[in-house]
Order: sequence, then C-alpha cells, then structure tokens
Amino acid sequence: MKKKWFLYFLIVSSTLFSQKKQPKVGLILSGGGAKGFAHIGILKEIDKAGIQLDYIGGTSMGAIIGGLYAAGYSANQIEEIVKRTDFIPLLRDELPRSTSTFFEKEYGEKTNLTLPVTDGKIGLPKGVSRGQNILNLLYELLHSTEGLNDFSKLPIPFFCIATDVENGGQMLLEKGSLPLALRASGSFPTLLNPVEINGKLLVDGGIANNFPVSIMKAKGIDILIGVDVEGRLFEKEKLTSVIAILNQIVSYQMYNNSDEEKEKLDVYIHPDIFEFNVVDFDKKYEIIEKGYTKAKKFEEVFKEIASKQIIKKKRKEHTIDISKKYISKININGSNNYTRAYVLGKLNIKEGDSLSRQQISKRIQLLLSTKNYDKINYKLISKDASKQSYTLEFLLKESNENASISLGAHYDLLYKSSILANYRQKHLLINNDLLSLDLILGDNIRYNLNYFVDNGFYFSYGLNSRYNHFRDNAKFNLSAINQPNISNINLSYTDFTNQLFVQTTFSRKFAIGLGLEHKYLKITTPTILNNNEETILDKSTYYSTYGYLKLDTYDKKYFVEKGFYADLGIKWFLNSTDFNNDFKKFAQTKGTLGFATTFWDKLTFQLTNEAGFTLDNPSSEIFNFYLGSYNQNYINTFVSLYGYDFAELSDKSFIKSEFNLRYQFSDNHYALFIANYARVEDNVFKNTELFSNVLSGYALGYSFNSLLGPIEIKYAWTPDKKDQSQLLFNLGFWF
Repeated sequence: MKKKWFLYFLIVSSTLFSQKKQPKVGLILSGGGAKGFAHIGILKEIDKAGIQLDYIGGTSMGAIIGGLYAAGYSANQIEEIVKRTDFIPLLRDELPRSTSTFFEKEYGEKTNLTLPVTDGKIGLPKGVSRGQNILNLLYELLHSTEGLNDFSKLPIPFFCIATDVENGGQMLLEKGSLPLALRASGSFPTLLNPVEINGKLLVDGGIANNFPVSIMKAKGIDILIGVDVEGRLFEKEKLTSVIAILNQIVSYQMYNNSDEEKEKLDVYIHPDIFEFNVVDFDKKYEIIEKGYTKAKKFEEVFKEIASKQIIKKKRKEHTIDISKKYISKININGSNNYTRAYVLGKLNIKEGDSLSRQQISKRIQLLLSTKNYDKINYKLISKDASKQSYTLEFLLKESNENASISLGAHYDLLYKSSILANYRQKHLLINNDLLSLDLILGDNIRYNLNYFVDNGFYFSYGLNSRYNHFRDNAKFNLSAINQPNISNINLSYTDFTNQLFVQTTFSRKFAIGLGLEHKYLKITTPTILNNNEETILDKSTYYSTYGYLKLDTYDKKYFVEKGFYADLGIKWFLNSTDFNNDFKKFAQTKGTLGFATTFWDKLTFQLTNEAGFTLDNPSSEIFNFYLGSYNQNYINTFVSLYGYDFAELSDKSFIKSEFNLRYQFSDNHYALFIANYARVEDNVFKNTELFSNVLSGYALGYSFNSLLGPIEIKYAWTPDKKDQSQLLFNLGFWF
C-alpha cells in the first residue's frame, strides 16, 4: 500500500514541477525472448486506461512489441498477430518443401547436419536460423514505415538497442529501416544470425543494455514506465541445456545494469513470468495473460497518469496491407555471383506482376531456399503520386559460406552399412554453378557427383557421374548363364555412369530434360567358376540418349502427407562395346506416378504406380526389369516389391501398384501397412487382361522419423509362395 501511495506521489510531483504542460510519458520494454509476450498484457491495460505514450524504447522482444505499437498497432492487434503466428518454424527459418529447388529435391535431403567450410576448414554456423522469415514478417507488418528513416517521426517516437559484436557495446538505433532495426535488436546469439547495419555487425541488444531507462530519461520524459520481463539467474541444477547455459552467461552483465536502471523509473512493473524461459514461444497465451494479470494491479496508477494528459491525439488505426502492387520495374543490388536471370527465376517475379507484400515474402522464401543468401531486403518505391505502379528494389547479401559438408549414416540389407560425406561447392567455375559430391564409405563404396549450372528462367545444364557397387545373393538373369539348377547366385554388380544434360523447370514443380549417357557395367558371380575364375555376365560400355519429365509436389521427402509425384523417362541405347557380341539398338521406358493425401491429420494414404517397357526386343537380358525387396535407392532397372527377394522376378516389362497406409500414432512414430501388386512379363500390355497373373506382397511395420532419417522395421510376405517372408530393416536417409 505504501508503494502505491509513493507512485501517486511521484506522478503528481512530476506533473507539478514540470513545465506548465501535460507530462510526457515514456515506456521502456525490456528484452526476454518469449517472456516478452507479457508486454502485450501491459499495453492492453495502458490502452484501456487511455494513456497517451509520448516515447517508446525497447530491447529485443521489447523492441519488437514496442516497435509495432509505435508504428500504430493497438495492443489488441499485436495480441492477434502474436496468437496467429507460429513462432517455432518462423524462428528456425523453416520453409515448405515447395520452395526447394528441383535440384535439392532430387539430390539433397539426405542429412540433417550441415557445416560450413571456409578456407578448407570445417566451421560452425553463425546461428540456427538466418532470421529471414522474421524479417519478411516485419516488412509485411510495418509497411507504413517504408521510406521513413527517422524513428522519431513514427506515430509514437521510438528507439531500440542492439549490441555491437566487435566490442560488446550498445548501439542506439533511431534511424534507418525499422524492420531491420527490430530484427537486429532481437538477434539472440546462436539462435539467429547477426545483422549488419551501417557496417556494424549487430546482435541482441539485451547483452549490452536490456533495460535502456537512462536513454529514455535523456529524451525529456517526465513519467517513466518500465516493464521488466527479465528472469533470474538459475542454480546449477537447472542449467541442463545449451540454451540455458548461454542465457545464464548473457544475463550476468544484463542483470547488474538493469538494477541501476530500475531506480530511475517512476512506475516499475515486473510480471510473474519466472516459470518461463526465453524460448517458450509455444506458451504465448499463458505469458500474455501473466502480463495482463500484473497490469491489472496498476489500473489505478494508469488512470491517474491518463488523467494528467488533457490533450489527446487520436491514434490512426493501423491495418496490415494486403493490396497488390503493380511492379513496373525491378532493381537488384548486391548480386555478384549470380545473374539477374538466376535471381528473378528463383524469385519467380517479373516486371508487370501485381503482388502483395505477403506474396513477395513467399517469393523471397524461394530465393532463400537456395541457401545462397544471408539476408534479403526489399523496398517498394512508388513511381508516381497516385501509387499506381512501383519499383521493387532488392538488396541482397550473398552468403560467404560457399562450401559446406554434410554427414549422414545409413544401413539396409543390400548396401549394408554406409557413411555419407556430402561436399558442396558454389561458384566453382562460373556464376550460378553448384558442385555436389557424395562420398559413401562402408561395405559398398560408392560416389555420386552432380555439377549443375542453374540459369533460372533459361535452360540450365549439368553433368552427373555415378559409381555404384553392391553384392547380394540374388536370383539374377540365371537363363543367361544356362544354369537351371542353380536358384541363387552371389551377384557382384558394378555401375559407372556419366551423363550430360540440359534441363528447364517450371514453378519448381516440373522439370523437363534431355541428355547423353555413357554407362559401364560389370556383372559377375563367383558362384560359377570357369578356369577357376568368376563368371562374367556382362562387361560392356553402353552409349545412349535419354529424355525425362518430372513432377514433384510432395510436401516431404519422407513420410509424405500430400502431393503428387511423377518421373517419366525414355532411353535409347545406341551403341555398346558389347561383351557378348550380340548388341542390337533398343529403347526402354520407365515411369512412376505417385499421389498422397492425409485424413484426420494422422492417417496418410499413398499410392505409387510404376511401369516399364522394353522396345525392339534387345538380345541381352541385362536390362530386364528386376523386382523384389524394399530399397528406395535402387539404380537402373531394379524395382522394389515387398514380399519377394531382391531381383527375384525379371522380364522385359512390368507394371506395379503400391498402396501405403501410414498412421501417425505419436510425434515422429508411425505404423505402416503396405500392399503391392505387380505383373512381370515379356509384354504386360500384349492383351487387355491386365489383371491376370498378378503377383502380390504385403508388409506391416513401424517407422520412426529420427535425426538420422527414417528408422524402419517391417515384416513382409507374399501369399503367392508358402513360407516366404522377410524381416526388413533400414536406418537413416536413403543414399
């Protein structure tokens, strides 16, 4: 009670002894990560009391909340924005798979751990996220501030604090781009990348000055209200995570400085948010309520302050701009290693488009998904007073991390144990190029090399090179070696393939390409010896041309929930060194069509249809289609078929359908039922009886979506053969 009377005394005295005018009221909002949502509850009570704020200052989350309020949003509007925003994917810069390049969909998505390589040394990323999604959202929300470079000219004058990484000193941000300033002030170390402004590399302002009361005092403010959402230092028993330890270290200086600043306040408010931490973004409802509960205790104080403000300015209602702007010109600045066609092709924007800011944000995600940029800023500049057309100006900050290495592990029953080291290098030879090399070490050494020059809107081109090898006890092409009494052979299969191709893509969904291929095959078996040497089934080089049409709108590479997939190709084998001396030209087509949909957010149905057909009746059976087992990394004419052993079925054509029901019974845990049906014959389309001689197989299983990739165990069987069942297991991403 004494404290409340003391507050009244401060308010009244500050009013009486100030100049003969109404008192200026300033609000300071401290940083605190997710705990800063409590500021919204305080602002709601301030709005309710009718207080007119004359200045706002803040740090980190306090800067973001305060900046939105200063720009014209009401407390209720800010609350709505926060409640409808999913902050976890926003902070992680998570992007939908639809934004990925076609190259990434086809050759990436094999690991969850990627590290930058600089000057030949492996380093660590600057942060978990580049923070581009947050910046995009701020651009959308603060559209009214574009072109306004002085924060004192906002509806409510404003400043915020960031920290200079070089010396740890505070940076007072009062001019420039408001969205960029707020993004810098909230750059929590290791969580978000630093932001460069005016040549300074800036991180979270809470490190240098989390409660900038003195700065506000120097603005000539009469009544200072401060909202403190800092926590407290934890005992060692509670320091159980990297985030907790880092937050503790950052807090040492922060709390000492804040104690001094609190003494300068007229009204000090500290919501009861000690049970929350800086990353509790999923508890925003509870934190907002904690702020409002605390603010209610200051209801009379707020009313008293409001009563001293006789002259009231009417606040203009602020709304989010969803209107489309006609883009008559596009300027691109900061693009050094990528052509204009590449940038615009990835953005999928051209002059003459009409786009809203929300649509521009989505197009920026397309460019961000290339991982070639640390930051993408933009401006919409009106070209005339009527604002009928705009210049869209991009300022790009290209990433200095031009090389990276990713690590992965895998096990399956065919290739056995495998360790993947993927090395990527950008700008190796020319602009727009990318080299990706997979080195796969383990029981079967392999590599995949892909070099691609992406020209955006124009035709792109590249080179693929692959060395693949495996051994297996298989029923492979036994007629070719005239050994009817042998049911299985110990197969050694080596493939060395090189391709040159040109390709164009549409909307990151379709890819069409043509290419030339050189393929060397060596297929042997020690099961049958000739002069004490293993039998050679093939040892030939093949030359061919090929074409393909691909579609990929699946929302995920693994555990798909929705979308369509198609991979249709034709290959003409034109020549061969012909180990067997009987080569004839032939053609072969192979296609996959897939579809997935999800019911009740838990049950996914996925249908995959495959077919292959060999034209012109080649003399060799090496390129027959071989069906069996379950691998997703088969090469050439090998096709999976549950219930049958690897390569157990073979002929010149096949047709197959796989029905997959997957139920998610817990986070990252799935139950599976798979049914597949196939026909494998010399010509499955010879007559209209497509459902005669159908072979079937089934599988029941469990999958876990781990950091290494899918971990799966399945029991597979076929009713076509008695006592034939298999226990299948695989771990990690397929490569």
